[in-house]
Amino acid sequence: MKKSIIILLASVLLILMGGCSQEKEEKAAEERKVLKIGAIPDQNVSKLNRRFEELANYLAEETGLEVEYVPTVDYSALVTAFERGEIHLGWFGGLTGVQARSVTPNSEAIAQRPRDEEFHSVFIAQKNLGVSNLEELKGLNFTFGSESSTSGHLMPRYYMGKGGIDPDKDLEGSPNYSGSHDKTWKLVESGAFQAGALNEAVWESAVSNGKVDLEKVEVFYTTPAYYDYNWTINDVDAVFGEGTKESVKRGLLSFGEEKSEVMELFNAEKFIETKNENYDAILSVAKKLGIIE
Repeated sequence: MKKSIIILLASVLLILMGGCSQEKEEKAAEERKVLKIGAIPDQNVSKLNRRFEELANYLAEETGLEVEYVPTVDYSALVTAFERGEIHLGWFGGLTGVQARSVTPNSEAIAQRPRDEEFHSVFIAQKNLGVSNLEELKGLNFTFGSESSTSGHLMPRYYMGKGGIDPDKDLEGSPNYSGSHDKTWKLVESGAFQAGALNEAVWESAVSNGKVDLEKVEVFYTTPAYYDYNWTINDVDAVFGEGTKESVKRGLLSFGEEKSEVMELFNAEKFIETKNENYDAILSVAKKLGIIE
C-alpha cells in the first residue's frame, strides 16, 4: 500500500515538474525578441529564400540580434504584417513601401540599391507582332505583374495612360495580373499573352542567364526612370533598444562588401542610403491612379 502511494506521488510530482518546465519554455519563447524581415514575393521563391536567409544570417552577426526571414504570400500581406509589427524590416517595392509607411508610424526607408535611384519598367511583346510603341498595344491582350507592384503595374499603367492607352478599355479584355515578374515574361514568351510589362532588373537577369527565347519575345519600350525598391524599417528601437535601427542600417550598407555573391541575387553590388522623400513621386502617381486615396 505504501509503495503504491509513493509511486503515485512520484508520478504526480513528475507531471507537475513537466508542466513547470513547459511553462518556462513558453515564457522564454515569448520573451525572446526576434527581428523579422520580409520581402515582396516578386519572383522565384527559391531565389528569394536564398538571398533573404543569407541576409538574415549576416544581420544577426552584425547586430547581435536573432534575425529571421519570414516568407510572405503576396505583396499586400507584407504591408499588413509590417503594419502589425509582425515584420520589422521589409524589402518593398516603391508602391508597397509607400503603403507600408503610410500606415506604420515612425517607419523609415533606409536603404536601396544604386539602380533603385533610376529604375525602369520594360514593356515586352511577342516578336512576330512587330509592336514598336505603346499605342500599338490597343486591341492586344496584356499582363501586368502583381497588382501592388511598382515596376510591374503602377508605373506601366501610368505610362500606358501617357501613351494614349487605357488598360481597362483599350486592350482585348481586362488586363491580367501574373503575380510576379518572372511569370510575366514567361506568359508572353509562351503565347498566353501578347504583351506585358515587368521589372527591368528581372528581365535583364533572365536574358543574361539565357532563360528567355529572344526569337519569341522582345522589349519594345522602356519607361523613364523612377525610384523603386527599398528597405523600410519600423520603430525597432522601441522593441529592441535604442540604436537598433542604426545598427541594422550599418549592416545593410556593409552587406555587399562581405557577401558579394549573394548581392548578385539582388542584381546589384551593394546597398546605399535612401529616405522617405525619394518616393514622393510614387505616392503622387498612386493617388492619381486611385490606388492610394
